Amino acid sequence: MEKSTKKLLLYYLAAAAAGAALHFLFTWLPNPATALISPVRESVWEHVKLLYFPLLAAAALLGRGGGGMGRAPWLLSLTAVCAILLGVGWLYHIVLRGESLYVDLTLYFVLLAVGFLLPRVLWPLCEWPGTDKAAVLLTALLGAFIVWFTFFPPQSALFADLSGAVRTFLTIPV
Repeated sequence: MEKSTKKLLLYYLAAAAAGAALHFLFTWLPNPATALISPVRESVWEHVKLLYFPLLAAAALLGRGGGGMGRAPWLLSLTAVCAILLGVGWLYHIVLRGESLYVDLTLYFVLLAVGFLLPRVLWPLCEWPGTDKAAVLLTALLGAFIVWFTFFPPQSALFADLSGAVRTFLTIPV
């Protein structure tokens, strides 16, 4: 196996473990700081955090320096897989009323893998002028939505707690 492939696999495994730990972080340490990076409730939207933060760390580590692909394809990949998670999660959990933990886990690990493989596909797109700025803007906008909707989720099926329908803000100890 090539050195970069081994490195990518190790980062994938670390990101998968970090995302799994993030899922339970708010349960272990309930406070506003952990609420920002960990799902506060079982909504489709809150589970975007499990992909966003590990892939953001991967983008920072694997996209650093002037060589290689840079950060732009990683950031575009991050926003793409988060959008896919929202779409597939909405379809599976809300439209089809699916509740399988195995489907959720498979979706998480597959989308995380796609998040690690997609930058190689998106790299040529990042040659276009302004793509790097657009990637940073999209990532920052998604991050801002994550912060805002953690404390003030809209009344929408995408933000509904699928395990008990509790408003997020009311569950965060201040």
